[in-house]
Amino acid sequence: MENSNLQDLYKAVIAQLGEDPSREGLLKTPERVAKAMQFLTSGYEQNPDELIESAIFHEAYSEMVLVKDIEVYSMCEHHMLPFFGKAHIAYIPDGKIVGLSKIPRVVDAFARRLQVQERLTIEIRDCIQQTLAPKGVAVVIECSHMCMQMRGVQKQNSVTTTSAFTGIFMTNETTRKEFINLVQAKIH
Repeated sequence: MENSNLQDLYKAVIAQLGEDPSREGLLKTPERVAKAMQFLTSGYEQNPDELIESAIFHEAYSEMVLVKDIEVYSMCEHHMLPFFGKAHIAYIPDGKIVGLSKIPRVVDAFARRLQVQERLTIEIRDCIQQTLAPKGVAVVIECSHMCMQMRGVQKQNSVTTTSAFTGIFMTNETTRKEFINLVQAKIH
């Protein structure tokens, strides 16, 4: 949707809420909100598969690769309120590795869409599994949801954790435990 159309819609929302959109403090609000929403949903313009495919390297490394504490910022599709937290992603290479910066970029590409945390977790897992074809992928996401904290049940300290696994992380309990232990470790 074009920015000017979004601005008009947000101006109408402000008026529907009982505010005066021509009030000094609100004059530029429709423009700012439209730009913010376009940024917060910019993941629709990205192809996560292409992000990974652009940085695949052939390497004999066959141990776990873990990128943890990746910041996640997304918008709940049910209330259009933010949820945010951290993602922890690991894979076991099978002859190919990916440039490490691509994993957080994949997270952002899926997170910057209207989302639910459960689907976000699966989309990240499946993208890495399908494009890199490793021996297994593990994804754990921990987030706080403003739709639970600001409204509804109003539980400010609640955190939602989701996980998804493929391959060796599903079939080998030792590998899964190693992943969990590394995620929980404060090594840095």
